[in-house]
Amino acid sequence: MEISALQKARAAYQPKLPKALQGAVKVAEGAPTKSVDNQEEIKKLFPNTYGMPLIEFIPGEEANNKKINIGVILSGGQAPGGHNVISGLFDAVKKLNSENRLYGFLMGPGGLVDHNYIEITADFIDQYRNTGGFDMIGSGRTKLEKEDQFEKGLQIIRELNISAIVIIGGDDSNTNACVLAEYYAAKKYGVQVIGCPKTIDGDLKNDQIETSFGFDTATKTYSELIGNIERDCNSARKYWHFVKLMGRSASHIALECALQTQPNICLISEEIEAKDMTLNEVVENIAEAVAYRAAQGNNFGVVLIPEGLIEFIPAIGRLIQELNDLLAAHGTDYKDLDKEAQRKYILAHLSKENAATFETLPEGVARQLSLDRDPHGNVQVSLIETEKLLSEMVAAKLEQWAKEGKFKGNFAAQHHFFGYEGRCAAPSNFDADYCYALGTSAAQLVANGKTGYMAIVKNTTAKTDEWRAGGVPITMMMNMERRNGEMKPVIRKALVELDGKPFKSFAAKRDGWAKNTEYIYPGPIQYWGPTEVCDQPTKTLILEQE
Repeated sequence: MEISALQKARAAYQPKLPKALQGAVKVAEGAPTKSVDNQEEIKKLFPNTYGMPLIEFIPGEEANNKKINIGVILSGGQAPGGHNVISGLFDAVKKLNSENRLYGFLMGPGGLVDHNYIEITADFIDQYRNTGGFDMIGSGRTKLEKEDQFEKGLQIIRELNISAIVIIGGDDSNTNACVLAEYYAAKKYGVQVIGCPKTIDGDLKNDQIETSFGFDTATKTYSELIGNIERDCNSARKYWHFVKLMGRSASHIALECALQTQPNICLISEEIEAKDMTLNEVVENIAEAVAYRAAQGNNFGVVLIPEGLIEFIPAIGRLIQELNDLLAAHGTDYKDLDKEAQRKYILAHLSKENAATFETLPEGVARQLSLDRDPHGNVQVSLIETEKLLSEMVAAKLEQWAKEGKFKGNFAAQHHFFGYEGRCAAPSNFDADYCYALGTSAAQLVANGKTGYMAIVKNTTAKTDEWRAGGVPITMMMNMERRNGEMKPVIRKALVELDGKPFKSFAAKRDGWAKNTEYIYPGPIQYWGPTEVCDQPTKTLILEQE
């Protein structure tokens, strides 16, 4: 494998660890925990892993030399820092006992079920330290939810004498980790399962998880690109740029990028839902900003749009919920019909209110909402070109206003979707350190006999020495939600809190951004140089921890 000059230099970076993980480690247990909601249902579903205490690692006196082999899985979409989680896991496992082995299951959870794996060795892992991507062992979206999968996985676990499986993933993947942990605990197989919080979307966080890894790097990558577009926009002064950003279920990425770059407009899905806004109201608000700036001679601007916006517009959200149930119950009845027959079938089986909403949508959007789902049963909102839908509707509104004498100016749109560009970037110093600490924490959870836990690192706006590492029972973060027409236990997603400091900080400034040109150009991620440039956490994290 040929490597770039940056990779060569970056390989020498030694991630920093919290003080408690630098030497011998001792476990401090807190009080018993309970799930965030639906306590009785969750406890009944997870009797062997429910109610366990929070764990914090503190400096110890006696080194743990436990003999353990661990299997690791990368699950779901890529996020910067995944390789450093595995690096931290590898180094910690070898530090416990040089005879310990780490196995990587290839291409996600399916690798465990199908017995596809490699042993991760020192020479092998050294090629991937501080690099982006999940290409070390690959990732996949196979769901671990059936007993035959668990039993097939157990065969290779026994063959390799594996003590524990570490699953690095988002909320759905860690829900699967919790189910697997409960199954092996109930069967008394002696196999531990530990999770690590991964997702660039930023929606896997709560009182115990301050941030999911990859969010820092991805938002800084997107913000560089947005800043570049803003500078181009302010140079040419003739285009409105509509930028859709990843974030299927929450607007954390859009909000963070807005705080970093100060665009003219940033839509926050959670606010639109809370205000019960219609699609037309959203369009009208954008059009008003365009018209105001045009009156000042500024026929240009930048609009940030969260990927999942369409699901948060209440009328469309209600439609999607009914479409989910219809697809689960009768999808086989209409999936193979021609387009017109599918449309008629769906309209005939929707409630009057939702049928009316369905009829107003462009054909392509309506079709995507009614048919396409990911393996977890979610609408594939990344396929919906929301940025084009909005710009076309804004253009139509401005054309109408021009005829009425309400708009005098020019409006031309450019469209962008920043998604994959941020998922495999070389991790920032923050993510490199954070992920290495998560991997080390996961190894310590295994060494101390824990299962059904997620590795956590807290106090992350302080110096790395002062970070606090430990584990949280996955059941503590769970509640019951409707998925594919059924109520299922899942980790509750963290949405943007409208009374939280990050949103309030944004809301206090956005009117000025809409009227004036107050862009910030963050530039690329820096790996060497002044601490205030290289090691700064996200604006979101700083505001939340103030």
